Amino acid sequence: MHTRIPPTRPVIAIIGSTGTGKSQLAIELATRFKGEIINCDAVQMYQGLPIITNKVTTEEQHGIPHHLLGCIGLEEPTWTVGQFVPHAMAIIEQIRGRGRLPILVGGTHYYIQSLLVKDSIVGNDQTGQPELLDPALDQPTEVLLQKLREVDPIMAERWHPNERRKIQRSLEIWLRTGTKASDIYAAQKEPPNASPSPSNITSLSSDDESPLRYEALLFWMYTDKDTLRARLDERVHQMVSAGLVSEVESMHDFRNQQELQGKEVDVTRGIWVSIGFKEFAEYRAAIAAGRTGPDVQKLKDEAIMRTQSATKQYAKRQIRWIEYKFLNAMVRSKAKHNIFVLNSSLTTAWHDCVRKPAEVVTEMFLGASSVLPEASEIFEQSQELLTPKGEDLSHSRHRWQKRTCDNCRITATTTEEWEKHIGSNRHRKVLAGIAKRQRLETERGLNISL
Repeated sequence: MHTRIPPTRPVIAIIGSTGTGKSQLAIELATRFKGEIINCDAVQMYQGLPIITNKVTTEEQHGIPHHLLGCIGLEEPTWTVGQFVPHAMAIIEQIRGRGRLPILVGGTHYYIQSLLVKDSIVGNDQTGQPELLDPALDQPTEVLLQKLREVDPIMAERWHPNERRKIQRSLEIWLRTGTKASDIYAAQKEPPNASPSPSNITSLSSDDESPLRYEALLFWMYTDKDTLRARLDERVHQMVSAGLVSEVESMHDFRNQQELQGKEVDVTRGIWVSIGFKEFAEYRAAIAAGRTGPDVQKLKDEAIMRTQSATKQYAKRQIRWIEYKFLNAMVRSKAKHNIFVLNSSLTTAWHDCVRKPAEVVTEMFLGASSVLPEASEIFEQSQELLTPKGEDLSHSRHRWQKRTCDNCRITATTTEEWEKHIGSNRHRKVLAGIAKRQRLETERGLNISL
């Protein structure tokens, strides 16, 4: 158990991948502890489209106030961290003013991390819906790399010329914020008494020396891999039965209406890259054209499989963000002991494995209890799960040491990454293939000379 002082400005945060029951727990805790919920899911901020965005319905909300849910138009780009954090901070203060408990919930983990941790300057390159790149980033890789060399030579030097996605992301940070990615990472390493930049968001924490803005209790909703994959596959079938294709059609109608008014809709950004829209585009077009028969059914089956695959990949990215980014941020903030893993693998055991332990820990956190239980007392696998899977290199810029394996066409940025690569099966197979080709060429040369 950990000795603590009861919080004066508490916040509850619920994280986890899609399909783990985050919204349900948030509503239960809000009901029990007089809370209000702040949505921290980028896609659920869009108006309408309850199926594609997987929003909780009005009935499911049970009268609990929800904020930042369905609040932006379909034509708008996804909110950046710089937009989300100040809005959420203002809402937290409004909730406090009503004497209620702010509860953060959502799968856009870089929103929650940036809101809770003062020095958390994160990009959305490892999680969330497939990201909506600026059209300027669709140019050939060599053009993008040259532009990055001009605006941020430090980051350009870090990446291999073939690492298009990483080059895009570094350039995107500059395009979106006007600040170089290398400067952002350097700012994260400034000593605590360094002068803050004018763009820094003012902290609302009662303790300005704390790395956290708020006194936070966090619940990680965890579902074992096989159960989650099956659950997500089934959810896609449920979405189709509930009218997913009709929502896709409504999005096309909205786009057509906007274009008739002379307003161009950028379908490479925002809600237009949400999972389900593009996967069902071909099937929707076939239905709209009045086509029927086995070929159309095949299109539907393929759309379902693509949506299932994309959803599972999305969940995997969400979990990786927690494992590599979020947990490291909590360790740096000395707040790891305030994270509790709840096992939502068995829906039939929800009360005993999720709701009851969450209510018990929350009551201890909010009340006069001077200690919180160990996470392993709530879920025995917690110690393993709450150990970061690797280092967050954005906070270890001093250890960047670029080495490029031209044979495998990859770049390692630390000694550990390089040693891991050269000892990998992939590297050995590539070298074996090169040696085999060289041997065959030598033998052919000898045969020709004979």
